[in-house]
Amino acid sequence: MATDLTLANRYAHSLALSLMVPVTVFRSDAGYGVVTSDEFEGDPAHIVTEFDPFAG
Repeated sequence: MATDLTLANRYAHSLALSLMVPVTVFRSDAGYGVVTSDEFEGDPAHIVTEFDPFAG
């Protein structure tokens, strides 16, 4: 988990472009997490940002 949102967003953006899959940044009690969007099973209210490499 990252405690810095800027760091989590940079990692998520890089991961989305590397894997060419949508990636979700979410907030938890421990900080910010990054997972591929199809793996996210948490509360949608905890989603901070989504990166989609195919979005225009």
